[in-house]
Amino acid sequence: MPSKATITTTMKKLLPIKDSLANKISYYHLLLLLASLPFDRFYSHIILISFAVHTLIQLDKQRFKSAFNWRTLWLQSVFFITVISTIYTAWKPEAYSEWGKQIPILLIPLLFCFTQLDIKKYKAPLLLGFALICTATVVYLYFDAFRTIRFYKLPYSSIFSAAFTNHNFSEPIDMHATFFSMQLVIALVYLISILIQNQSVYYRILYCICCCILLAGLLQLCSKTIFFCLLIIINIAIPFFQLKGYKRWKFVLTTASITAVLMIGIFRLNTFKERYITDLRTDLTQKSTATTTDSRLDRWRAAEGLIVKSPIIGYGAGSEIGLLHQVYFSKKYYSSFLNKLNVHNQYLSFLLKSGLIGLLIYIATLTFGFRAALAQKDLLFFTFMLLIAMVSFAENYLDVDKGVCFYAFFFSFFVIYPPVKAPAF
Repeated sequence: MPSKATITTTMKKLLPIKDSLANKISYYHLLLLLASLPFDRFYSHIILISFAVHTLIQLDKQRFKSAFNWRTLWLQSVFFITVISTIYTAWKPEAYSEWGKQIPILLIPLLFCFTQLDIKKYKAPLLLGFALICTATVVYLYFDAFRTIRFYKLPYSSIFSAAFTNHNFSEPIDMHATFFSMQLVIALVYLISILIQNQSVYYRILYCICCCILLAGLLQLCSKTIFFCLLIIINIAIPFFQLKGYKRWKFVLTTASITAVLMIGIFRLNTFKERYITDLRTDLTQKSTATTTDSRLDRWRAAEGLIVKSPIIGYGAGSEIGLLHQVYFSKKYYSSFLNKLNVHNQYLSFLLKSGLIGLLIYIATLTFGFRAALAQKDLLFFTFMLLIAMVSFAENYLDVDKGVCFYAFFFSFFVIYPPVKAPAF
């Protein structure tokens, strides 16, 4: 077990004191903002507003001028797509609601440019703080799950049942399983990256324990998209970005063995097998008369019929739910109709609301991010971009506050902090 001194030293890493008072306040704002991501949006919004006020008070004119460039515009592009597509929408109230949700995408890049805090200097403690908060949150969720099991006198093996996996596991913090899983992956990959570096034995033990907890949480959340993304990151991205020669092949063999064990476990446990294998097959199968639920493929095809009627500019911001609602009813997709589900695909969502123009801008933004990550040889940045690109196939993460905050904070964090020129297309 890690010693008390190790834990104390780790905590001191999160609380740097050698800086100006203004920069200390900025640092603690960012640390608290990261700590609030797994929880109710109220806390994230309050902290973001406080950070914005503090930053504007300290604003320097030179920083104000330097904030307006192509790099910042790429980070804000999603918000401007929504604003422009509001001009021709027939769903104005819904469009303005989208503005409200996506305000962090507009503000956070500017605040990162305006702040006098050297974000590069404090990158490591901020990410470490985020990783520890995510670990503590998973521990709390397991504690809550086992407390429920004991209360109802269920067998402890029921922790692997559907009642305690996926959304049911993350329900106590009111977080969508996939969006919380995205945060856990960032935390896990960061801890693995510092484990690869030379650390003392006690630090290795502490970080290994945290990694095991985070991995257990990811398995419990049962997000198919995140699981496949994690396999790519651990088995390909980490050795590519951080290892060479013999160490690379040793790491690949180790992670391949762990992956094989995990896959065997998934196939042996019915809940995980149903979630990762059966549900994936169902999601990609068209609805039959024998089923009462609608698959993702059904919703994608419902959107396809609308897209072909207005392929260039779409139907405007805020139009997605209203348009799909009508189609769901006509096609007898009653589950999607009653739950007012979106298309569950960010790429198709852009096609619906802003057409081919909006989709191409979004793809160009992702391309900008991938090129910047590869240019900087930044494993965490690449991990973030891969998560965003892959989750976009399965979720409308930009329609949810926590998805927006995750996108806005980490995209700006990875792009703004290195003083490098943005890659050219």
